[in-house]
Amino acid sequence: MGETTVYPAGTAAGWRRAGIAGAAIGVVAAGAAAGVAIERMTVGRGMRTKARLALDASSPYGQLHGTPGRAVADDGTQLYYETDEIEPAGDPPRRRRLFGRRRPAPVTVVFSHGYCLNQDSWHFQRAALRGIVRTVHWDQRSHGRSARGLAQADGMPVSIDQLGRDLKAVLDAAVPEGPVVLVGHSMGGMTVMALAAHYPDYVRERVVGVALVGTSSGRLGEVNYGLPVAGVNAVRRFVPGVLKALGRQVDLVERGRRATADLFALLIKRYSFSSRDVDPAIARFAERMIESTPIDVVAEFYPAFQEHDKAEALAAFRDLPVLVLAGTGDLVTPSSHSEAIAALLPDAELALVPDAGHLVMLEHPETVTDLLAELLTRTGAAPSATERAPRPSRSSRSARG
Repeated sequence: MGETTVYPAGTAAGWRRAGIAGAAIGVVAAGAAAGVAIERMTVGRGMRTKARLALDASSPYGQLHGTPGRAVADDGTQLYYETDEIEPAGDPPRRRRLFGRRRPAPVTVVFSHGYCLNQDSWHFQRAALRGIVRTVHWDQRSHGRSARGLAQADGMPVSIDQLGRDLKAVLDAAVPEGPVVLVGHSMGGMTVMALAAHYPDYVRERVVGVALVGTSSGRLGEVNYGLPVAGVNAVRRFVPGVLKALGRQVDLVERGRRATADLFALLIKRYSFSSRDVDPAIARFAERMIESTPIDVVAEFYPAFQEHDKAEALAAFRDLPVLVLAGTGDLVTPSSHSEAIAALLPDAELALVPDAGHLVMLEHPETVTDLLAELLTRTGAAPSATERAPRPSRSSRSARG
């Protein structure tokens, strides 16, 4: 295995109960209510609402868009993607910082996002690579601007295998030829593994590099979410049934979510980030993405993670440059899961980012972007390190140790 690299930072009562349950999706938030109570003692609800509106109005995040396209999954579901092409002039300072003085060779980097997110979650990496490297960003079925899964409307449970087939449909439509680098975060990383399980020949013939960010190859049922034993047992025992019930009461739960916005925001911050000084605009950006995922979509996807097991599929990546990256403070897919992936891929680079949680690409964007640029170098799609221009020094939060 490549050397582990550690990167320092860079009806009222009824729907209220439903909202609290909906806000606690996938976790039991020990101490969350107390945290909200303390905040309410110091900041009025009206002020908090105004602050959210101000952040929403001024946020630049999620505003990047490319050429839209549609792929059709094997069940007929319309999958939305956007392509950012290489620009003739590009951005010389940005290109030189990432790749040196030469242009990267032709390659398409395809980004797959995580559960309850959308393609905008790669905002910083997209901004850095835009015009320099051809990229494709897509929304997984029932997320973002992709259509709701038709198979799920007919009662078919969603599966990670289905997501792997969806990715193949996007690749066929958006990248019909040329080398491909696959980048997946969380559920997106599982999607990449499912592609390898079903299409090993495609991986062998077309894929030249892989990045697996904050993800897992299986055994997600053992994650404790940073909770005490009692909380973990409650999650495993009650959450699947609660989600299933809430998925049948969409309107009720969505009203409840709005009523419990403070608790919901606190939960998202706890389980998305590890740094204490996360930019409030970034935290709100993540909150908006997650809260835009309908409760019935949350419910229908959740069981798929308990069944996910793609350790054997990783063999398809064994001869490729692979980056396995995780935040050491990730409570959703703990860094031990990334270490397990790296153990099965001896030549992979394992990069652990301290003071980083599940949304490491938003929390420490420069670190993640630089690691992706280095992966492109290892694939042969960018100049070697000896051909790069010197990089400017980084801040203490994102500088390497």
